[in-house]
Amino acid sequence: MTSEFTRREALALGVSAAAVAATGASAQTSSSVIKVADVPAPAFNIEKGASLRMLRPVRFVQPDEDVFRANAARFTEKTGVTVKVDFVGWEDINQQTAVTSNSGAGPDIIIGFSDSPHIYADKLIELTEVADYLGKRYGNWMFLAEKYGKRYKSNAWIGLPFGASSGPLVYRKSIVHAAGFEKVPDDHAGFLDLCQKLQKGGKPAGFALGNAVGDGNGFANWILWSHNASLLDEEGNVIINSKETIAALNYLKQLYPTMIAGTPSWNDVSNNRAYSSQEISLTANGVSLYFSLKKDPATAAIAEDTEHQFLPTGVAKSSPMGGLTLNAMVFKHSPYPNAAKAFLQFMMEREQYEPWLNANSGYWAHPLTAYGDAAVWSGDPKVRIFKNTMANRYWTGYKGPISAASGAVNADYVLVQMCASVATDAATPEAAAAEAERRAKRYFRR
Repeated sequence: MTSEFTRREALALGVSAAAVAATGASAQTSSSVIKVADVPAPAFNIEKGASLRMLRPVRFVQPDEDVFRANAARFTEKTGVTVKVDFVGWEDINQQTAVTSNSGAGPDIIIGFSDSPHIYADKLIELTEVADYLGKRYGNWMFLAEKYGKRYKSNAWIGLPFGASSGPLVYRKSIVHAAGFEKVPDDHAGFLDLCQKLQKGGKPAGFALGNAVGDGNGFANWILWSHNASLLDEEGNVIINSKETIAALNYLKQLYPTMIAGTPSWNDVSNNRAYSSQEISLTANGVSLYFSLKKDPATAAIAEDTEHQFLPTGVAKSSPMGGLTLNAMVFKHSPYPNAAKAFLQFMMEREQYEPWLNANSGYWAHPLTAYGDAAVWSGDPKVRIFKNTMANRYWTGYKGPISAASGAVNADYVLVQMCASVATDAATPEAAAAEAERRAKRYFRR
């Protein structure tokens, strides 16, 4: 069966008018068309006196936090379980998760990134019952959700993905057109040619080469994947020291001089600032950059001149893009595991999840197929490119299994630092690839 949830009801449930208006779907007067199957929900016996503390990454668009907190408050109102949500910096979430895991104390729930549950799998409770129910109710989990949610070669869920953010190209179309291009080329030679012309015109490109959770890892992965290079093969063997990696790093040596100065020290907000201040005309980023430009009258003209496009395919079979995934974990040290599972289920139900998804304006893309019909995806056409982020076929540790070792390589920025060392002439491509291989194998031997 299907049921409906209207914008009016969203407001009645405590979602602010400003948050709903920010979705880009506020002009929609029709009811929600999210299809919901009539599936019995698991019954969790919430522990007496339960309270929960959650840690999650800080929002990049304000309605993310506003609606998330409103939904948590509704859970408290419904169940009596107090939920304290702390938002922390992206660069801090991995460190705080490690401390929680090692100490066996702290938050009951942490929403980490992508493969985090696989790093701490032995410290987590299974979420299979919740995931199976949600998958049946909302039309199945998408590719990246299953990749990051389940243990390798298992149907046991150790993470519950809330959504993912991708980082496609963001560019000023007027400047790209002035450089002689209708759009950004999809091949390596054409992309390099464009970046060289942008640099000569005083509006260069800029891509993070610093230890940035989203942007740094995203750029390093693109450089490798677009040359058919990868950290692992299908069996999980470390193959980063390959001719494909050397080709990628040699290409980076040509591309790096076209970028604005300072990118080896960039974090996850640096390119936003450079693009907003018109220092650069091309980067890769989630929808937050466009969102912030659009809502500020002082930068609305930049937003109007901004386009999104998938990252260049290069020699790959499809645009080599992953998705930085919000992935919830419940730790075994929590005295309230049933309350935690009930809370996560509640937050993913349509009545809570759809307003949150819409309020994010496309920054976090859905993990369950039914939410592909959410109003946000039929609003601003510049946002639609983010809709199928969780259907992308690339992941952290590609092409191998997701594991604690592959997650640790990502968290330690092994591939980012390999790229940065070549870009800055601190190492040759051959030496950098060999060092990355040595560092990666150290994690896989543990």
